[in-house]
Amino acid sequence: MSANSRLTVAAHVLAWMELNRRLGRDVVTSHQIADSVNTNPVVIRRSLGDLRKAGLVESRRGPGAGWSLLGDPAKITLFDVYQAVEAGPVLGMHHTLPNQSCPVGFGIQPALQRVYEGLEGVVRAQLERTTIADVLADVLAQQSRAGAPGVTPLDLTSPS
Repeated sequence: MSANSRLTVAAHVLAWMELNRRLGRDVVTSHQIADSVNTNPVVIRRSLGDLRKAGLVESRRGPGAGWSLLGDPAKITLFDVYQAVEAGPVLGMHHTLPNQSCPVGFGIQPALQRVYEGLEGVVRAQLERTTIADVLADVLAQQSRAGAPGVTPLDLTSPS
């Protein structure tokens, strides 16, 4: 069983888009973003589609086509991003009802539901406190601490 990484990918996308905006590049392509995320552009386009529906990004067609970040990254919280790319709670129950004849099967969902509800509140509060600007600041601080001079998210001279 693996963790869902949709929030992580979407936060990566938005932080990368904001850094490029700061560097003077307002419109970027899914291929450019995919290079940073190290994934297929189709994965990025799916994420961008969800983010567009939530009003966090927009797409442009024709000459100069690509994607742009909408709004102030200091006001876009990770909870906003989570709501855009995830459906439902952070932690979920069984996909099918457990065996109700079994003592554990009968009681597991109510027992875990109380724990999960508490965790939901904590997770939501943390996501609401953290903005895309905060994430980007932490990313840039990591780069600085690692002593990675000259690393940029995009070769601004590249025609792609």
